Amino acid sequence: MSVLDNRPGEPSHYSRVWTFRTPRARLALWGGWLALVALFVWCWQVMNEGTLWIFVADAPDQAVDIGSRMFPPQLAYLPELLMPLWDTLNIATLGTLGGVIMAAPIAFLAARNTTPSVLLVRPVALFIIVASRSINSLIWALLLVAIIGPGLLAGIVAIALRSIGFVGKLLYEAIEETDHHQIEAVAATGARSAQIIHYGIVPQILPAFWGIALFRWDINIRESTILGLVGAGGIGMKLQASINTLAWSQVATILIMILGTVVISETVSARMRQALI
Repeated sequence: MSVLDNRPGEPSHYSRVWTFRTPRARLALWGGWLALVALFVWCWQVMNEGTLWIFVADAPDQAVDIGSRMFPPQLAYLPELLMPLWDTLNIATLGTLGGVIMAAPIAFLAARNTTPSVLLVRPVALFIIVASRSINSLIWALLLVAIIGPGLLAGIVAIALRSIGFVGKLLYEAIEETDHHQIEAVAATGARSAQIIHYGIVPQILPAFWGIALFRWDINIRESTILGLVGAGGIGMKLQASINTLAWSQVATILIMILGTVVISETVSARMRQALI
């Protein structure tokens, strides 16, 4: 930006002098910082009203006490965790599969270049994607446990409903970014709409599709480990039971198993993405 300045010793006409910001921009910047500080102070007051600082001061001692009770982990408890861990993997895998199956057609309905109607169908598809992404999988599981009862089915459906938004959003963006020249080449042969999608769009988005699906499966393994806290099955139920009975050595064993599972699943997911993409 620039302002006009009349320098001494120069003709009476104005010359342009560069400045980083205009006075109006500087005023707006300072106003923004002032509003941010005011928001921080207000949030601090709200947090301070509901916080018992005497417990916060005692938190390090409590953490050390619980940590000392966790070690050594109760490794003899591992055999009881194998079946709940298998249930957790099934929740993540079947939930991802269901979410991908439901998200694929929604993504085609949401993409501008494949939707039947930009004014009617696309907003509905986008609403489904946003609704799925707005609700956490733990909340989905809580609702489904109340509707269909506790167990693995509630966890699988919760993971699937949560996956629709993630997969659908990334996939419809990949569809919109496809090369239109390839699509026009297929359309020039006289192909119908379904054939254009099959031969012109699907081959372009297939690598992205596999990458998105594997990435979501990796995320779902992490999320499925805690669904048992609300009764949706899996190793989370064992974790909740151990915490309720103050069996901290068992809690340490469960956390170690969860950590190992996540590390292995991330490694497998990365290797599969490299092989497929």
